[in-house]
Amino acid sequence: MECIDFVFMAFCLPLLFNAVTTSRPITGPKVFDVRRYGAKGDGKTDNTNAFTNAWKDACTWNGPSKMYIPKGRFYLGGVTFGGPCNGKISFVIDGTLLAPPNNDDIKKETWINFRYIDYLTVSGGGTVDGQGKRSWSLNDCHKNNNCPKLAINMGFDFVKKSRMNGITSLNSKAGHLNFFSVDHFDITGVGLKAPGNSPNTDGIKIALSSNMQISNTHISTGDDCIAMLSGNTNFDIYNVTCGPGHGISIGSLGKNKDEKNVKGLTVRDSVFTGTTNGIRIKTWESSASTIVISNLVYKNLQMIDVESPINIDQKYCPYPPCNKLGDSHIQIQNVTLKNIWGTSRNKVAVKFQCSKSFPCKDVQLVDINLTHNGVDGPAIALCDNVEGSATGRIIPPHCLN
Repeated sequence: MECIDFVFMAFCLPLLFNAVTTSRPITGPKVFDVRRYGAKGDGKTDNTNAFTNAWKDACTWNGPSKMYIPKGRFYLGGVTFGGPCNGKISFVIDGTLLAPPNNDDIKKETWINFRYIDYLTVSGGGTVDGQGKRSWSLNDCHKNNNCPKLAINMGFDFVKKSRMNGITSLNSKAGHLNFFSVDHFDITGVGLKAPGNSPNTDGIKIALSSNMQISNTHISTGDDCIAMLSGNTNFDIYNVTCGPGHGISIGSLGKNKDEKNVKGLTVRDSVFTGTTNGIRIKTWESSASTIVISNLVYKNLQMIDVESPINIDQKYCPYPPCNKLGDSHIQIQNVTLKNIWGTSRNKVAVKFQCSKSFPCKDVQLVDINLTHNGVDGPAIALCDNVEGSATGRIIPPHCLN
């Protein structure tokens, strides 16, 4: 750059200054590569201590930090990554993490657990492999009250202002992802995979959490794709593909005494393929708690060969016979179901089995088109104790009061 006279100096000096300042290197987070702590991606070395030590240094670093797992197969025992940390922290997986195939070797309810952390990012193109096949046969809880508690792949407890993206969770022994008392957490671009016959392998299970967003995620598993439990508020779920699996559920609720209200859930722009349920609310008939489930919006949802596309079940009994001591005391209200279409495997495509003591209130159906092509005739809707209204084209014909 050349300046000819004083007049042009006024224009050239700022350009020179910008060129100098923009050429300075940008400082990023401090990287803590697990290999520097002795981790080996050979698929057999126990890397638990190496990962624990790398996390300790990353978490205590005064500034942004990144714990990095490169390509390779890193065998890892049960581990807890605890906070609070001194700055924003990233947990980046480019390789594959391998759980012990034997559930007893994990020695924890959650294989990889993050606790008491703010501003956490879990990302990368890697895989968290629970190696659950050997353990699935141990899941006999439907007939054994002393069944073993199998490990969840990854859990987040008391984590705030955080996010997860790009990770694949594979073949969890129990659930894939578990969230407890989490606030402002975004999940996007995640894949959760287990066979359709793998028991209790919920995709995402959430309790006592708020302000979460789940988007652009594919879930194929052996239980609920997403299960919303007690005390959740303000959720937005969209662009999710679910199947195989049991659908997107609220509940089950009512089994325990100290449960909390569920309020503010939107499920939109998503596809269910070959699932046992599409959208479901399930509460125990003889409920121990008296709570409210409210402000729910389900819209722009496609059902492809779904066994029960719309299902409110307030007589939930997964392993009959169940004790029947009275109606469910859980109130379901302010539910909107809009632009839901596709095919139902069963003749009953819409089912509202609500509590006699606490009928479902303000259920709104708008533009529903669910068909059934079986030899038993076209799709129908069944209603018990539900109040609401319907507008637009409604197939099957509604039965709301």
